[in-house]
Amino acid sequence: MSPRSTKQATQLEQGVDSRPQDALIDVCLHLLCQPDRYSVDGETTHRRSSLEACGLPIFRLLCQVHDGLQNQHGSYKLLLKRCNDLIAIANEKFYAYPFKDVPRCWMNLYIEASLLKFSMLATQRLWMPSSGNDPIRPLSEDVMDELVSTLDMALIMTGPPSDSATGDGINMAFETLRKCHMEIEQHDEGHTSKKRKLNTTGGTRIYDQFPESTSFEPKCLFTIPRVQSISFTQFERHMLQPQSADLGPEPLIIRGAIGSWPARNERAWSNPSYLLSKTIGGRRLVPIETGRSYVDEGWGQKITTFKEFMHKYILLNPPPSSLASGYLAQHNLFAQIPSLRLDIAIPDYCYTRPPPPHHSSTLVAQYAQLPQLEDPLLNAWFGPAGTISPLHTDPYHNFLAQVVGKKYVRLYAPRESEKLYARGLEDGGIDMGNTSALDVGVLAGYDGTLEEQNAAHEKFPLFESAKYVDCILEEGEGLYIPVGWWHYVRSLSVSFSVSFWFN
Repeated sequence: MSPRSTKQATQLEQGVDSRPQDALIDVCLHLLCQPDRYSVDGETTHRRSSLEACGLPIFRLLCQVHDGLQNQHGSYKLLLKRCNDLIAIANEKFYAYPFKDVPRCWMNLYIEASLLKFSMLATQRLWMPSSGNDPIRPLSEDVMDELVSTLDMALIMTGPPSDSATGDGINMAFETLRKCHMEIEQHDEGHTSKKRKLNTTGGTRIYDQFPESTSFEPKCLFTIPRVQSISFTQFERHMLQPQSADLGPEPLIIRGAIGSWPARNERAWSNPSYLLSKTIGGRRLVPIETGRSYVDEGWGQKITTFKEFMHKYILLNPPPSSLASGYLAQHNLFAQIPSLRLDIAIPDYCYTRPPPPHHSSTLVAQYAQLPQLEDPLLNAWFGPAGTISPLHTDPYHNFLAQVVGKKYVRLYAPRESEKLYARGLEDGGIDMGNTSALDVGVLAGYDGTLEEQNAAHEKFPLFESAKYVDCILEEGEGLYIPVGWWHYVRSLSVSFSVSFWFN
């Protein structure tokens, strides 16, 4: 290791302050692409053997790029192109198999090549001749965009890294990029036209609050009970000692369950500027659903920047009539962006001893086979008014925390399943048995024409007699949804929710 590299490693371990760009180079050379990353000793043996499964020529090319990065020798442009080539090779394999069956070696190649590409971009100035007196300019907007995109695509395509050291390195890289972004903002402070472009639309500031709700509010007819912050023991008793054995544990709204979360602070998740700052100026990539509901025609998915998602789908009020709604739905945002994870806490209720699925559920055998979770599964749900989760049931108990905005939720007990017309197997062998074929919005008179509503009632005659409970879930409240209960969820405003699945 060169004297300069030795000094970088020491500074990194000791946490010595440095310019963000210097710190980013340190993270790349000593955490993401450290010199012994593909050696045959210790923890790296498994990583190497997995990558060799892609074929020795591919593994050797990966090692050549890594060596060039560590020693800054060879053609920078050619090595960067080789990184893109390796990413493209791995990406092709994702479409050669059903995604769940993609061999792990190609997943590993994708993330390793992405880490190399990221590090090549971050260390570009090391490859350039310098007089030693040239000032270090902040990273350009384009380079920042590509750095963030490279890492986020790896996380979205392959999931969190299997080894904690790489995960820690990626988290540190994103935190350092956040500091680089702050440096760019400070550098641009005098450029008022740039600030106006980022912070205003038509002269009106748009980042201080979300638009007011433009959605109607359904009337609740069979309300779910509300209680104030019950104890762990009381909640467990609610689940294990239901009032009706024929019904099992019932939904319950708990006020004050998330009142201490930093996300609930005045300048936190209810403030668009805060969310943009947590996503490196909105550069982080997120997968979103486009369309009213995932069972509708025209529904799709895409990956976009958080900033584009906010501007296009959240902050425009009213949105263009031609624009399909966008929904960041059922995404493990908190594994991808740990700084947002620090704004919430898993409710104690999720560590109780919940009962098994109720015997009246048509999916009881399937759900009962699921292994016990060590920790709850967390998902984010963020979108504008009008986004819908169609009537469906989940294989876990669920605590749905409403952080920003409000939602209408309608729930049906498992014993009502026969009246709810589950879909079953669909094209491609996809099992949709946990999703209803009917549209609650149309059948309840919220959506569609009178003709469409009448046609729906004729097609699903048993639905009219299905018993349900419903609520408007307000900010700061948590809704307990027992395993197997069917639920229809509709945003009534800009809404940010967090679901905790537990069993």
